[in-house]
Amino acid sequence: MDLLSRLLSLIPVTGRLELRCLFGAPWKIDQVVSGVREIPYHILLSGHAVLDDVNGPSEQLTAGDIILFPAGNAHLIHDGSGNAAGPEFHSPKASLTVIENNGAGEKADFLCGRFLLGAVPDRLLRDHLPGRLVVHSALPERGADRDDPARSMARTRLRRLIELMHEEANDPGVGSEMFVNHLSAALFALTLRFATEGTQPPHGLLALARKPRLQPAITAMFETPAEPWTLDQLSALCHMSRATFIRQFQEAIGRSAADVLTEIRMTIAGRMLLHADTPVADIGESVGYQSVAAFQRVFKRQVGVSPARWRASGGNLQA
Repeated sequence: MDLLSRLLSLIPVTGRLELRCLFGAPWKIDQVVSGVREIPYHILLSGHAVLDDVNGPSEQLTAGDIILFPAGNAHLIHDGSGNAAGPEFHSPKASLTVIENNGAGEKADFLCGRFLLGAVPDRLLRDHLPGRLVVHSALPERGADRDDPARSMARTRLRRLIELMHEEANDPGVGSEMFVNHLSAALFALTLRFATEGTQPPHGLLALARKPRLQPAITAMFETPAEPWTLDQLSALCHMSRATFIRQFQEAIGRSAADVLTEIRMTIAGRMLLHADTPVADIGESVGYQSVAAFQRVFKRQVGVSPARWRASGGNLQA
């Protein structure tokens, strides 16, 4: 199983398409901090826009861009004119809310929604994605990636998915709400795949997908978390010296293999606590902790609450 499939099987992600924004400049989308387990997204179907948030400098957006905020930060998307946005008018359309204004300037068309993370410790996913992720699904400038058939195919699939979401938003039919939400969940996986296969993949766990020599270590962490893995053992699986393994892992992901192993173990444990009646001590042992006290201490440090409180809350308790 590839790395992205492992992540999404361990941390289930569903999607919800909620808004269609049809604006004429001047306009703005001013979004506050998202709720727990929510990753907001926007798809710019047509027009141009400017993105401002705390994760970096302003970024110009063009038609086909998909914007995700894995950290759930507040953000502002606007037309870039500097003029004050006028009043908006909201109207329901099937499961969506359509937002329009009376702006006479350049038109912009957005689909907006949320990705919802399952009740599983999600640091393994959130901490390994940038605060904002912008993926360009539009056809590249001539010659930009024409010689990369795999990337061209991924781009085509992503655009087909967006077009299908657009069609359903424009002309909803029976079952559209469920259908579009399933497409929205697929959008999350396909967007991450496209970003991972790009020339500049996200710095974090997904960047390891571009490091085949490190895959044996990652596979071992996911498949046998109960093993008392050492750096010497993990580097041997990758046929590297300990120093080379440490350096390549740190360069690829920005943190140590030991940290990633702990995150994988706590994610697996968190899922087991919610889906099985297995005693806490046995779950700790299944992810490499012979001492229940040590497991409880690490789980609370990673997740924010004890294993018992996590289980009792159904995974909805925050630190």
